[in-house]
Amino acid sequence: MMYSTIPNAKSPGLSNNSALGGQLSQCLFTRREVIPPRYDVLWRIEHGAVRTLTWSEDGTFITLGYWGLGDLIGYPLSKIKPYQIECLSVVEVSIVPPHLWHQDINALLSHIQQAEDLLSIVHRKPISLRLWQFLVWLSEKFGRDIDKGKLIDLNITHQDIAEVLNTTRVTVTRLLQQFEEEGTVLRHKRRIILQLPK
Repeated sequence: MMYSTIPNAKSPGLSNNSALGGQLSQCLFTRREVIPPRYDVLWRIEHGAVRTLTWSEDGTFITLGYWGLGDLIGYPLSKIKPYQIECLSVVEVSIVPPHLWHQDINALLSHIQQAEDLLSIVHRKPISLRLWQFLVWLSEKFGRDIDKGKLIDLNITHQDIAEVLNTTRVTVTRLLQQFEEEGTVLRHKRRIILQLPK
C-alpha cells in the first residue's frame, strides 16, 4: 500500500518532529487504503472518513468506529489486536506527534464518547431500533441537510452496516426497504437520506 504526502510535508516514516512553523505534516490516502500501523503518532482527520476495525478468529469483521473531520485516530488509542484503520474515502490526515497530544484533549475525549455512543447503539433491541439509531448517529456525524432531509454523506454498504450492528446484510436490506416504505428513509445514488422529525 502506498500513501501520498501533501506537498512540502514529511513522510510518516520520517522523524516525528513534524511541527514545523506550527504546521503538522500531512498525508493523503486513497479510498479503501489502510493507514500504516504507527505507534508513535496519532492522525487527525482533515478531510474524509475512516473506520477502525478488527476481526475474529473466523475472519468476521468487527467495526469499532467511524471517524471523520477533526477526529483523532491511531494505533496508540487501542489495545485490540488485530487493529486496522481503513479509509472510506480519500482521506487527508495530519500527523500529531506525542509531545502535542495534550493539545488535542478535546478530540481525545470526543473519541471516547463516540466509541461509547456506538457501543450503546449496537446493544439496542430490536434490530430495527438498532439500525435506525445507527443511521441517526451517522447522520449527526456525516450528514448534511438537503431539501429532502438529512443526507448521510458516506459511502457505506449494507454489509458494512451489518458488520457494525452484528446482524446480516439480508436483515439490513430488508429493514432499509421497510424504512423506505414507511417514508423515514429515501435512497439517492447509493446514499441514504433520513426524514427526521422537524
